[in-house]
Amino acid sequence: MRSYLLRSRTVAAAALTVSLAACGSGSGTGPGGSGGAGAGDPYFPKAGNGGYDVTHYALDLAHDPRAHHLTGTATITARATRDLSALNLDLKGLDVGSVTVDGATARWSRDGQELTVRPRGALERDARFRVVVRYSGAPETVTDPDGSEEGWLRTADGALALGQPTGSMAWFPGNHHPSDKATYSIAVTVPEGLRAVSNGEPAGEETKGSRTTYRWRVGEPMASYLATLAIGRYEVDRTRTADGLPVYTAVDPSQAAASRAVLARIPEVVAWAERTFGPYPFSSVGAVVERPEDAGYALETQNRPVFPGAPDTGLLVHEIAHQWYGNSVTPRTWRDMWLNEGFATYAQWLWQEDHGGDTAQRTFDSLYAGGYFPDAETNAALWSFPPAEPPDAAHISATPVYWRGAMVLHKIRRTVGDDAFAALLRGWAAEHRHGTADTGQFTAYVEKSAPGKDFGAIWADWLYGEGRPGRP
Repeated sequence: MRSYLLRSRTVAAAALTVSLAACGSGSGTGPGGSGGAGAGDPYFPKAGNGGYDVTHYALDLAHDPRAHHLTGTATITARATRDLSALNLDLKGLDVGSVTVDGATARWSRDGQELTVRPRGALERDARFRVVVRYSGAPETVTDPDGSEEGWLRTADGALALGQPTGSMAWFPGNHHPSDKATYSIAVTVPEGLRAVSNGEPAGEETKGSRTTYRWRVGEPMASYLATLAIGRYEVDRTRTADGLPVYTAVDPSQAAASRAVLARIPEVVAWAERTFGPYPFSSVGAVVERPEDAGYALETQNRPVFPGAPDTGLLVHEIAHQWYGNSVTPRTWRDMWLNEGFATYAQWLWQEDHGGDTAQRTFDSLYAGGYFPDAETNAALWSFPPAEPPDAAHISATPVYWRGAMVLHKIRRTVGDDAFAALLRGWAAEHRHGTADTGQFTAYVEKSAPGKDFGAIWADWLYGEGRPGRP
């Protein structure tokens, strides 16, 4: 699974258990004042686009599950980060009907996932502009380099849209790279009797004839890979935490009984996480629970993570921890994935410590000794590459990113002490709240937070080093 039970299938089987981003300018730029096709990601060079920063997506969608047909209008509000005679959007499959820029018809062309838009008049740097794309068709399921599936997943009674790392381009056009975050408003029309659940807050619903429209609003910046859309027959529960935070859960009826007890712990987990990581960064929390066969992994989609069947408490803790580390503090590139998964994995270790389970030191020692996982292959995989440098796109969610990433954090904790480490966890989340960050910024932050300590060996041996470091 992509989180905790991991997208890395070997670990799934073994464990069982700042500034706002204006980085849409990317590193690539085309000639003649055009934006670049790609944001310069080391593993997904075509993901994202250069020359502009999206500030808001307004998506108006209609889906017919029986016909497997999606109709959409995407209104994209953005700011040019350079002079633009053309700009690119990511869109996989689907048929484009028309494109306008600031109300004027624009020329456009397709080349793979690149939708190139040529406004009638050039856009000057810092200009605010609005692109409207009307599109339709059968949305695709995307197979990633590691063999897992995302994008638009058909389910027994509807559909599930998941986006990590690039699947969101299968259901709406945009700047699909984590460096460009935006707010969202999403309206989804489905056959009466089905529900459409997305991120953020419910913003109304209405039924006309045999169709119901559900509206959602995301007021905090969100990377597009964290956007989700779940269409189906769900049992919905709306409650609040003791502090008044809305809790919204949508559960497939077949999973309701098995999920009830663990989902009831969401307020408890959030309260613990706030004590550990600082104020909760979003305006609601919750979960979507699908059938196990509908999704092969859990994902930390913003506000309400998606689970394939009833989660256990450890998995719930992991995905809620991601709301701080991954969703609020988002990786600048996919090379920085360990800043998501190492933190969320270590959150589980801290939860276990605080709730009568193994200490983080005992978990660390077991991993180092090679006896944590029940199979030798997974224990050996822990040392297959350094967590800050996955060898390729197929390994950004592999074993070292999660578990060795957590070991890096434990080494920092042992170096600075428990109190300083607790302050570091909260401070890192606060400094980059609703923004993006990379590994270099993290190491610099740690060194600045503890100027009298030497972290050279941790970075060289544990974060970037090949193989298993010498005995701690």
